Amino acid sequence: MAKDGTNRGGRRVKAGSKPDALADKITRGAPARRMELPDFTDDLTDLDTENIGDGVELEGMDMPSPDDYLSAQQKDGKPLGADEIYKETWLWLKERGCDRLVNKRLLESYSEAFARYIQCSEAVSKYGLLGKHPTTGAAIASPFVQLSLNFQKQANLLWYEIYDIVKQNCTEPFEGSPQDSVMEQLLRSRRNM
Repeated sequence: MAKDGTNRGGRRVKAGSKPDALADKITRGAPARRMELPDFTDDLTDLDTENIGDGVELEGMDMPSPDDYLSAQQKDGKPLGADEIYKETWLWLKERGCDRLVNKRLLESYSEAFARYIQCSEAVSKYGLLGKHPTTGAAIASPFVQLSLNFQKQANLLWYEIYDIVKQNCTEPFEGSPQDSVMEQLLRSRRNM
């Protein structure tokens, strides 16, 4: 502790060895903990079923629907397309049994950031790497390049959070990523221009 009463120094954030994946711990035979979500089906056996009546017609819902802003129409008239990334990523999570562990807002943020990255990459392809300064008219670097780098960094940070949740809680080994198909989509859209 410093003279002014504040704590300084200590371990740096994200320093040290990273924890092993759950699947790796299980294959090694090491003690492992998996985050268990409560199963409410056992509580249903204690219900008195004589006074239930006809009940309500319930509609099942597998995937939480993405918010409208993920498919909002952009200035160029096209939809953003983040809703498709959201659906693909959610299905990827569901295949690994981790769909209930990832917050909906985290998934939406990742989807929007990656869709914006694709949008900026398309703009770089369309307008080029150079732009024109608004007052002097001199050549400058395109602002879309810096924007795409920022959105890519943001999408990667969010993806690492999602992937870490899957890595820590998935009991089966897995390969592939929903990003693979998104990158294919990006390459196809460049070919169609």
